[in-house]
This record gives sequence, C-alpha cells and structure tokens, in this order.
Amino acid sequence: MADTADTLDRSGPQPPADVPPTGEVAVLASVQGALGCDATVRVARGMSLFGEHAAGWLAIGVVGAALDRPRRREWLGSAAAVALAHGASIGIKRVVRRRRPDHPAVRVLVGTPSRLSFPSSHATSTTAAAVLYGGLLGRRSRPVAVAGVGLMALSRLVLGVHYPTDVATGTALGAAVAGTARRVISRNPTTGG
Repeated sequence: MADTADTLDRSGPQPPADVPPTGEVAVLASVQGALGCDATVRVARGMSLFGEHAAGWLAIGVVGAALDRPRRREWLGSAAAVALAHGASIGIKRVVRRRRPDHPAVRVLVGTPSRLSFPSSHATSTTAAAVLYGGLLGRRSRPVAVAGVGLMALSRLVLGVHYPTDVATGTALGAAVAGTARRVISRNPTTGG
C-alpha cells in the first residue's frame, strides 16, 4: 500500500537518490526514520481519514449541537468556523501552490486530494476544532485538545505529505480563525433554551 501511495503522490522529477536531504526534507526524513513503524503509520492514516475535508471535526460539532441543546447555537457556530478555517487553508493553497514533499528520502504513505501542500488543511481544521470545541467542553478538555493538535500535525510529517512549515502555518491559521470566531460567538451566546 505504501508503494502505491509513493507512486501516486510523486509530483515530478525528483533529485537523484544520492543527493542528501536538507532543510525541511531532512526533518521529514528524520521524523519518518524515528516514528515510521507500522503501528504509527496506521494511526496516522486513521487520523488522516478522520481529518479529511474536516469531516470528523464537523461531525463532532453536529453531535455536540444535538447533545448540548442549551448551547446548540455555539456548537453550530463553532462547526461553521471549523469549516471556514478549512476553506481558508484550501484558498491559501491555491494561491501559494507549494508542492508536497518530493524527495527520495521521504516516503509518501497516504493519498492526498491534491498535490498542494501549504498550509496543512488537517492542521488548520484540527486546531480550529481544538480551540472552539475545547472552549465549549471546558478546562479539563484542553490538554486533550492540545495533544490532538500536536498528534495531527505530527501525523502529517510521519505520512510524508507536508513540510514542517505547512503544519506550523496551518496550526497558526486554525488558531487565528478560531480565536476570531470565539469572539463573535461569545458576543451572541444562546439565550434561553
């Protein structure tokens, strides 16, 4: 399966195999060397599937709205902001047009919907969901939310589909969208039941 993804995701001519990786490619190769065991890759692929098009995060927002009826508006507004963050990352990708990692030292271990890399939409939507849903779930959920962001960002490196700056920028973008959305949502909280 990894060989197929490797073949499918290569976007063009690669540097010769004897050219050592440098910069962010070297970081990717190091992460994959340290964490690229079968079990880790399986978990990373599962996270990738969950975060694809922000679908898992949007589903959590809808479930939150269904279960927490007094704050239904806040949950739906938060889910809409997660969708907005995801859409913003895709818009930026189409403008920047940075290609995904493409070096013999990096194994691409999952398929992607596009060959564009910057910023990571998975990191963007995960961060937005962590900030927004974490705020709704309370203080005890924050360590889990922070860990989820870190794990999703790391999974993108383990899978070889993003550079470190892609996930860092996606995380910053998700936090910015979520911070703005929280201010808007908190100005208009649900009143009554």
